[in-house]
Amino acid sequence: MLVIVAPGQGAQTPGFLSPWLELDGVADRLRGWSEVAGLDLVRAGTEADAEEIKDTAVAQPLLVAAGLVTARALFPDEDAARALVGAVAGHSVGEITAAAGAGVLSARDALTFVRERSLAMAEAAAATETGMLAVLGGDPQAVADKLAEHGLTAANNNGGGQIVAAGTLPQLDALREDPPAGARLIALKVAGAFHTVHMAPGVERLAKLAPGLPVADPKVAYVSNQDGAVVASGAEVLDRLVSQVSNPVRWDLCMETLRELGATAVIELAPAGTLTGLVKRNLKGVATLALKTPADLDRARELVAEHGGQEQEQQA
Repeated sequence: MLVIVAPGQGAQTPGFLSPWLELDGVADRLRGWSEVAGLDLVRAGTEADAEEIKDTAVAQPLLVAAGLVTARALFPDEDAARALVGAVAGHSVGEITAAAGAGVLSARDALTFVRERSLAMAEAAAATETGMLAVLGGDPQAVADKLAEHGLTAANNNGGGQIVAAGTLPQLDALREDPPAGARLIALKVAGAFHTVHMAPGVERLAKLAPGLPVADPKVAYVSNQDGAVVASGAEVLDRLVSQVSNPVRWDLCMETLRELGATAVIELAPAGTLTGLVKRNLKGVATLALKTPADLDRARELVAEHGGQEQEQQA
């Protein structure tokens, strides 16, 4: 069974979209979406420096647009794609990309939603100085206890002993000075404590936007960050996209669901690499491909030919 996944904030690097603009139609599509996104997507993906694309209001629309154009490059025919793909999932903002891929939202509505999300989260982040630290290794219970001791939230559980702690800068500094035994800490390139109570104002703002967006039920299995569940209702997918802004990302549970569904291959949309790395460590034997540049498309198409449509064939 073939799975398509979309990365979250922090995966972006300066100029990562440049090679994709060499493909016919990509630049025009990005320019057409730029007005909806409230951002010059071509410039952001090709010329903007690391500091500029770290900005939440830039990073999030850029990531969703990048995922959508690379998915279109791999699957020019959306209906045919949905007959080949067994499941989709995204990490944090990547869930919006996944929702569009599953047919829940149109591309333009996905960009409308992510624009509002990015602005809401940037505004919430500006209210209090907050951030995130990856906590790698250590005893899981000891890590949980240490985060609680310092008033931090486990905002992401990425599986394989990778937790992301989020909170105020003083709380994160305290964790650096008193880390869990055997754990390594890495600062993340994000501008706030995403997926925590600090983002509650963002939830309120998105809740006002959501009723005006038309949705359809997913046309492929949509695996949710909230609890790893497969969500069959488009309205529920949208509700979860609203609430996940202030709730933890359970990527560990998403991977467990992919295992249970029988995933045999995972392709990660650009800017790829983060999620395929997690899948390699946690889902042994599953083929992976990080779709970083158009040079990866031939191998991606081979994986689609080898693994696409298997679930549908088994159910027929």
